[in-house]
Amino acid sequence: MDKLLTAIVDDHPIVVEGLRTLLKNEHNLKIVGSFYNGADLLHYMQTNPVDLVLLDLTLPDINGMDLCKMIKASSLKTIILILSNHTERSIIVQTIQNGASGYLLKNSSLDELRDCISASVHGNICYSREVMEIISRPTRNELRSAPQLTRRERQILSLLAEGNTSQAIAQDLFLSPLTVDTHRRNLIQKFEVKNVAELITAAHQQKLL
Repeated sequence: MDKLLTAIVDDHPIVVEGLRTLLKNEHNLKIVGSFYNGADLLHYMQTNPVDLVLLDLTLPDINGMDLCKMIKASSLKTIILILSNHTERSIIVQTIQNGASGYLLKNSSLDELRDCISASVHGNICYSREVMEIISRPTRNELRSAPQLTRRERQILSLLAEGNTSQAIAQDLFLSPLTVDTHRRNLIQKFEVKNVAELITAAHQQKLL
């Protein structure tokens, strides 16, 4: 099997050197470059193939989540594994949506990194043990019991989810826009969210849409 041409991207030199030392004896990897920002990696990839990128999310120039998209736009076959200290579930999910094949915390073991590299080569999404625990926890909206809605509130919720304005909903249901706005405020309060976008997300999570 050919060695994976591997790039390390992290703005901390000590982390980069640590990874290079850790991985230098891996029979299936060849470290072809170390980069301290996203722009240098993208410039390198314009003229050099890279099979695997070990990527930190916090870089001085480009957000790591955005960099995932840029790498994939440059080279769709390049595998991206995130090595980060960020433990927010939303960030983990977003990086995968943006093209990463895996997410590990920086305290992961070498065996976990090996396993993730192997899984990603075979087209699988992989996570370190701690990240698996984070993404398997239910979100606050999933834990919260579904609020009790009136028939009218359900109607308005459904129409809001379709992208209708208060004015359009008012015309559709033969109500005043003021009444629709009142129902909308009540829905936002019942779901304990900040706006209509969060309201619709919460309603979907609680299977009310």
